[in-house]
Amino acid sequence: MRRVPLGRSDAWVTRLSFGAAPLGNLFTPVTDRDAAGAVDAAWAVGIRSFDTAPHYGLGLSERRLGAALADRPREEYTVSTKVGRLLVPLPAPAGDDLAHGFAVPATHHRTWDFSADGVHRSLEQSLTRLGLDRVDTVYLHDPDDHAGQALAEAYPALERLRAEGVVRAIGIGMNRSALPARFVRDTDIDVVLLAGRHTLLDRSALADLLPEAERRGTSVVVGGVFNSGLLADPRPGAGYDYAPAPDALLERALRLEEVCARYGVPLRAAAARFPLGHPAVAAVLLGLRDAAQVHDAAEQFGRPLPTALWAGLRAAGLLEADAPTPEGSPTGWT
Repeated sequence: MRRVPLGRSDAWVTRLSFGAAPLGNLFTPVTDRDAAGAVDAAWAVGIRSFDTAPHYGLGLSERRLGAALADRPREEYTVSTKVGRLLVPLPAPAGDDLAHGFAVPATHHRTWDFSADGVHRSLEQSLTRLGLDRVDTVYLHDPDDHAGQALAEAYPALERLRAEGVVRAIGIGMNRSALPARFVRDTDIDVVLLAGRHTLLDRSALADLLPEAERRGTSVVVGGVFNSGLLADPRPGAGYDYAPAPDALLERALRLEEVCARYGVPLRAAAARFPLGHPAVAAVLLGLRDAAQVHDAAEQFGRPLPTALWAGLRAAGLLEADAPTPEGSPTGWT
C-alpha cells in the first residue's frame, strides 16, 4: 500500500491506517485473540501504520498492539501514540472504566499533564507498554482545556524530541478543528490527527484547519469517518460523536445511504474514502477490532467509486458544490 509522508518529516503512513482504540476494549470487550487477529489481518492487506494512546483502555491498547507487532520487522511499519494523559496506578481496582468508554478494570486514573516532564514520562511509559525503543509519531492528545500549557510546554518538548531524533514526527490529535488550526499556524508540527470533523456529515474543518494545513504543507490524518457509527450503519439508536444520533442527523445519514445505493456503493465505503479528496489529507484512520472488520474495511476502502456518486450527492443537496472529493480508487491501494 502507498506510503505517504507526514509533512516535511521522514515519517509516513499508509493511506488506510489502523486505529487501535478498539483494542483497548472501546465500549465492549475484545479478546486477546481477536486483537492479535485484527493486527495480523491488517498486515496481510497491506496496512503498515498503527495508532494508539495511553488513554485507550488504560494502556491495554498499547500493550496489545506492541505484542501483535513484536515479531514484525521494525522498519516496515510506523506507530503513533499520544501524550497529555498520564496513567497513575490505583492501590486496587475500583470498578470499571466505562465512564471513559472502555470496558476494562479501573486499575489507573488519568491525570492531565502537558508539561515537558509529563511528555517525557508519558512517552517512556508508552514505550514500555509497546515493547518498543521508539515510536514514529507523537500527538498531543485532546488539549482542549489545556491549550496554554500544550503550546508553552508540551509542544517545545516534542520539538526537542524530534530534533534529537527520538521521534520522527509530531502533531496534535483532537476532535475539534480550531485549536489544531492554531497549532498549524503558530508551530512547526508535521501532522494533525482530526476525528470526525471532515466527514460526509460534518465538514467543519474545511473552514479553518484544512486550508491552513494545505498552505503550510502540514499533513492531516482523518479519523472518526463514521462519526461514531452513524455513517457505518444509519439506524435508530446509532451513535454520533459518542452519543445517540439526533433525528435530523439520522435522517441525513439515511438520505446519504439511499443516494449511495443508487450507485451500488455502500455508505461506509463512501464515508471511508471521502476525506481523501482533500490534498492535505494523507490517510484515513479506521478503528478496527477484529479480522472481519479489517477485511471489510480493506474491501470498502479499495472499492472503485463512480465519479457520478459525488455528483449525485451534490444534486441531492448532501454535499456542497465545492467540497473536494476523491476520484476512482485510492492510488497505491492495489
